[in-house]
Amino acid sequence: MWEHDIKKTHAVQYSYLSLSNERIFYLYYTLFMKMLNKKARFNYELLERFEAGIALLGGEVKSIRKGSVNLTNSYARILENEVYLVNASIPIDGKKDYNDTRIRKLLLNRTEIVSIKTKIKAKRLTLVPTKIYTKRHLVKVEIALAKSKKSHQKKNLIKEADVKRDMERELRGTKGNDDRL
Repeated sequence: MWEHDIKKTHAVQYSYLSLSNERIFYLYYTLFMKMLNKKARFNYELLERFEAGIALLGGEVKSIRKGSVNLTNSYARILENEVYLVNASIPIDGKKDYNDTRIRKLLLNRTEIVSIKTKIKAKRLTLVPTKIYTKRHLVKVEIALAKSKKSHQKKNLIKEADVKRDMERELRGTKGNDDRL
């Protein structure tokens, strides 16, 4: 085991022993926070995923760790060989004259940006953020190359989910009825 790993485990164990429940809750969410974009999975067929860093302000990092992020209508765009996250709502508590849907720069390697750009042009795909999470002390965004689903595909997904839910309800209902007989 490496020296920094030993220090990390001892620090975490020590914090669990000596801190209050609120502090442990905050520690857990700063280490393992993850916010998903469920609309992206419903509206798009996700093909390839990339992990990117994001350039944020200090207040935005605090609000992300609290979990007040909305990625539903957001998308990523490539402008002049740089990737930007557009329309992601990250509000800062206490600031009134702040634009919470401002454009934020995503941090990717140049080769990744070039490959994403060529795939987008060739296959007519879009870049969609699927989740935002913390990785140790850094905030990361997972973006995916996605193909838009047709409306009949979305309707079929809803129908399949309803049928599956009804079957599970019936199975639970029959188990209860069999025990009574």
